Amino acid sequence: MRTILITGPGGSGRTTVAAATALAAAREGTRTLVLGADRTDTLGAALGTATGSAPQQVAPNLTAWRPDAAQRFRDDLTAFQSRAASALDLLGASPLDAEEVTALPGAEELSLLRALRDAALTDAHDLVVVDLPPTPQALALLALPEELRRYLRRLLPTERQAARALRPVLGRLAGVPMPSEWLYETAARWDLELAAVGAVLADRDTVVRLVAEPGPAGADAVRGAGLALALRGLRPDVLVASRVLPEAAEDSWSAGLIAQQRKTLDEWRAAYDVRTVAHLGHDPRGADDLGALGVPGVNDTTSTVEWPVTDQLAEDGVLVWRIPLPGAIRDELDLIRRGDELVVSAGQFRRIVALPSALRRCTVAGAALREGELRVRFAPDPELWPRTT
Repeated sequence: MRTILITGPGGSGRTTVAAATALAAAREGTRTLVLGADRTDTLGAALGTATGSAPQQVAPNLTAWRPDAAQRFRDDLTAFQSRAASALDLLGASPLDAEEVTALPGAEELSLLRALRDAALTDAHDLVVVDLPPTPQALALLALPEELRRYLRRLLPTERQAARALRPVLGRLAGVPMPSEWLYETAARWDLELAAVGAVLADRDTVVRLVAEPGPAGADAVRGAGLALALRGLRPDVLVASRVLPEAAEDSWSAGLIAQQRKTLDEWRAAYDVRTVAHLGHDPRGADDLGALGVPGVNDTTSTVEWPVTDQLAEDGVLVWRIPLPGAIRDELDLIRRGDELVVSAGQFRRIVALPSALRRCTVAGAALREGELRVRFAPDPELWPRTT
């Protein structure tokens, strides 16, 4: 299954592009699912037909689905209260009724990730097009499975589950109850679900596609999104420049705007595969308008960017971890080695990554940013590195 994750700054036309991309693929005979996360039916407005909490066919070969985050949150909370009933009784807690539960911030994103996972586990579709939230929220969503799994492993490490026979003794010694079996079971189930979502996001057949309107604001948004994606080992397969004015329409009113768009497009083409989508003169609505946009179709590229480790032991006595970070600024980079992890910060973005196995037996010997690539040097630790005879 091919997956296209589409995002862009607010007001860039990303939902319209997502709907048009899905419709174009469906018209070519591809069984397509388009997923949306907005509480309001912006996806349905673009398609010209309402979408809802259940998947529904909106055109031949095209299914639209906007998962109900509130209902999923209610179901999860009800299940949690049922499993934790004894602990809640000890605390004197009053369980919440399903009718009084409203979805918390972030529920839409989690619901969208689950829907993506469910779609990947079936063979009902050949292509899934996901209308992600605006770029800042989309970047947080892409990071969510990895970060939540890390939190679970730190807070409820699986190795402690092996000592469950000792929990009553440990509880008496500590003076507080030890975690119950159901808590570890719940954590294991969450970890499995998050791993499934992470596998879809990391799959080489999953691509990220950016949508932005060429201009100063769009350029800033693309610059930040490109760096944040690079920190996650990703790059856009295509940059869709939306609402591009035709050169032939140049007049006294539009000349400045067209020149501004042209300058931004030239800058983008130096770094990305840019596809332009024309301004129709009105907000696209319905199949005819979406078909007139001429959005880029499905390609066979990948968004995955490798972070290779190069062996320079013979020349310089180090291993070099090469991390592509186009757009990074030297003064805004920060690195912290913490055990078997490396904390990489680039401006406002940060990621904690596990070191490749060979580098875990090394110490950090320095780092440099060259030509948009962070090169971290690791020297073998004599106490840990295998000795040759």
